[in-house]
Amino acid sequence: MAEKSANKYKTLLSNTAILGVGTFASKLLVYFLMPLYTACLTSDQFGRADLIAQTANLLIPILSVSICDAVFRFTLDRAKDRGSVLSAGLLVLLIGAVVGMPIALAFEAVPYFSGGYGWLIVAYVLASNFHTLCANFLRASGKTALFAAQGICTTALTIGFNLLFLLGFSMKVTGYVLSVVLADVLVGIGLFVFCGLWRSIDLRAVTRSQVGEMLRYSAPLIPTTIFWWITNVSDRYMIAWFCGDSINGLYAAAFKIPTLLILASGIFIEAWHFSAVTEQDDGRQSQFFSAVFDSFQAVMFMAGAGLCAFAKVCAVLLFDDSYYAAWQYMPVLLLATVFSSLVTFMGSVYLVEKKSLNSFYTSLIGALVNLVLNFLLIPIWGAQGAALATFACYLVVFIIRACNTQRYIRFDLHPLKLTFNTLLMGVQCALMLIEPPLWWLWQAGIVAAIFAINAGPILRGIMQILRRGKNPR
Repeated sequence: MAEKSANKYKTLLSNTAILGVGTFASKLLVYFLMPLYTACLTSDQFGRADLIAQTANLLIPILSVSICDAVFRFTLDRAKDRGSVLSAGLLVLLIGAVVGMPIALAFEAVPYFSGGYGWLIVAYVLASNFHTLCANFLRASGKTALFAAQGICTTALTIGFNLLFLLGFSMKVTGYVLSVVLADVLVGIGLFVFCGLWRSIDLRAVTRSQVGEMLRYSAPLIPTTIFWWITNVSDRYMIAWFCGDSINGLYAAAFKIPTLLILASGIFIEAWHFSAVTEQDDGRQSQFFSAVFDSFQAVMFMAGAGLCAFAKVCAVLLFDDSYYAAWQYMPVLLLATVFSSLVTFMGSVYLVEKKSLNSFYTSLIGALVNLVLNFLLIPIWGAQGAALATFACYLVVFIIRACNTQRYIRFDLHPLKLTFNTLLMGVQCALMLIEPPLWWLWQAGIVAAIFAINAGPILRGIMQILRRGKNPR
């Protein structure tokens, strides 16, 4: 039993390491392009490019009916015919592509998106959906290394196209967005053709009952994704409305640093979803969830506190001088991102139990909280009000999910440690923004305290896994 338990953690760590090398390392390269983005694009242009990309992200679950998530979840079920699952997903995407054409025309009629941006938005959506379908199928099939490799290829192509379009052709907003579109198209086709996914396609084998079962799982994820989009992006529109595109550009740039946490946690969550589903019949599920959550929240708070301490340094190194003021939004956004990651972890319970409606209800509450607070806080505190609204939203959803998920899998959330971590990082954010005398000394003490609280359990867990691996008896 001890050997089997150790193997579960080793598999999770191994998959996370592979995805980390293949995905995080490559995504990290994008951050070295921030000086390029902020030098080639004004804050107005960067804000517009960000809104185009975020608008496309809103359409992605609508035109795909979130079928890519269903392909991942149903491919994990060993009893399912994986080929028919992929075929059903492709069929839904083909229908979505047809629906996307009039949507592009509708966007072109909107002055803000006219001049070809409407077609660019829909191209972004279709390319992303096809790429995600192929990548999710590989990940669920257990081909973790190949999944990581395609992430490297996507990043390399995005960087290459950015250099070509921004520096070579000076295509500004169009070049920034088109780089992502072409990278998704090329990698998606590469996976479909060269990895042999086309051999699994047989549209005639797709049955109405199978599509119906997958859509019953994925359909509630459409509003769920939209609600999260509202939570993450509605503030961009409101900032542009109340404060202008220039402040919105600063806010979008500030979000690039918290995105590091999103990338890191996303890599782990991808590996965790595979382990959480495949190990659900182990008999020690609660213990598994407890141990993993304890380590996960520890890493998130340590990383969040560390990045927060160096917010100004990151702004100097990564941004053009005209974007330096963006640092002031990073501390609160980093705290919000930590809780965003914890919320995503709680969502893994719904994934295991196929309770997508619970994701819908909780994300609805989060979106409502975020919208209300945005309307109240942005007119008063500008973009900082948006950051506070984002944090409050994720905190509320985490509390709700923490209570609700216990109905399905009862595991220890380590509430005392979680509370201390939250309070300490909250004080750290306040010190960064207020800057009282010797604020840097107080902040150093807080960071040290967060590391002291969390480093021990992580080290003990790693040593325990290593000992069990060497002495399984």
